[in-house]
Amino acid sequence: MRLFELLLLIANVGMFSLSIFWRNKYNLLLAASGTSALLLIIHLSVESLRIQLLFPYGYTLVMFTLSILRYLKQTPSRPMHKAWMASGYSLIALLLVTTGALLYLFPVFKLPEPTGNFKIGTQTLHFIDDKREERFAETPGGKRELMVQIWYPAQHTSGQPYPFMPGADQLLKVEPLASMIGLPKIFMSYLEQISTHSYENAEPADLSETYPLVLLNHGFGTSKIYQTSQAENLASHGYIVASIDHTYSTFGTVFPDETLTTKRTYEEKLVDKEYRDMVGKAWTDDVLFTIDQLERMHAGEIPSKLQGKMDLDHIGVFGHSFGGAASYDATHDPRIKAGINLDGSLYRHDQTGSSKPFMFMMTKRSFDMYDNARRDYVYSDEELKEMGNIHREEFEEALMEVKSEVQHFANTANLGGQIIYVENTEHYNFADLQLLTPLFRFMGLTGSISSARSTSIVNAYTLDFFNKYLKNKGGRLMEGPTSDYPEVKFGTSLFADGNLN
Repeated sequence: MRLFELLLLIANVGMFSLSIFWRNKYNLLLAASGTSALLLIIHLSVESLRIQLLFPYGYTLVMFTLSILRYLKQTPSRPMHKAWMASGYSLIALLLVTTGALLYLFPVFKLPEPTGNFKIGTQTLHFIDDKREERFAETPGGKRELMVQIWYPAQHTSGQPYPFMPGADQLLKVEPLASMIGLPKIFMSYLEQISTHSYENAEPADLSETYPLVLLNHGFGTSKIYQTSQAENLASHGYIVASIDHTYSTFGTVFPDETLTTKRTYEEKLVDKEYRDMVGKAWTDDVLFTIDQLERMHAGEIPSKLQGKMDLDHIGVFGHSFGGAASYDATHDPRIKAGINLDGSLYRHDQTGSSKPFMFMMTKRSFDMYDNARRDYVYSDEELKEMGNIHREEFEEALMEVKSEVQHFANTANLGGQIIYVENTEHYNFADLQLLTPLFRFMGLTGSISSARSTSIVNAYTLDFFNKYLKNKGGRLMEGPTSDYPEVKFGTSLFADGNLN
């Protein structure tokens, strides 16, 4: 809750209390309503309009007007029937409580502060892959197009920070949270008021130095904007991060001509291996094509401030959920040296395992699923019922795929990678989605851990991993449990040779 939003709400509560207990104290009422009106003006000037504050706006204006009239007339207000008065006061109290609840549930949040020393620049690029047809578009025949946002170490930043949701006019029409909760889309308009710590087209830092490149992949049906804090943190520590919008698998992607594409791949079909592998291969190809384009940018074939700035001998990849699966799959490309999967299952897992340093970081719920598959745990009928009354035959079929994924976990463990989980987290704790609303905790999409804490854990381990494998420094957190992060548990040894059953 922002400062003047909070002060305006408090002023409204005070004004409401005065109207009950000191209805004929004209000076007090005028002072209170005048203070509220002043706070309203400051709020609208500094913080801008919020639909969640619609009632305090109206209540302030009405009370300020009535207070002026009563002060000028100096006549007591007319007595009202007690039932009408009680009903009116109850309604106002309910609306003020509702306003407070809405401000809490839909906060104008601040992105976590990057922990590195570099300032951050950003630019967004439009790439067209002439070698691939777009198979997910409504009209066939076009080529695969991508929007890729790059974050990089910068200097001489100036102007306004880059918005968290660029293209908000378009994206807010399709932002999925309002639909998920059943609210009008206008309730999410505050997202366009949130800024990042990055500055568009800022000058790259230290012109003589190159920086490792990391590719970043969002979760299925979300967007690159919901991985912003991870990208910014790495950039602040001396990485160039390229975050990809996987077209037709985001809730919305805005292109330079203001064309808006929405999700045309289907999550409910991902249970079918053939469909999942087909969509997954498109994502993997997006990653590899993006690397192709960044190589051209580095060489100067594509004009950019980042010409000559990328250390292309040290490329990493990571992502959340389906983007984590894309990251693992992409490590089969020889140019990629290391990768991270943030709470994502795998696709195309019938191929050989990756030989690159890799880290699987997940929730306790996900870890238990893989660990149970490793141990050949037999689920009871009661447990299957709790999972949604799943038929045992259907469950056993799905379990075979999980066991196939476990083989990749074993491969990672045996090659020196890590398999860890974070206690008290759920799926959305591995992306900026967790910042949107505390409602996610009640919906089971985030855990009991605070968003600040889970963000700091994910960013710390991501940074330490890439420092070790792309910069040849650090790696302390990869060595095992630490008192700095007691929530992080290591399960790597369970999946190594000799422990698969």
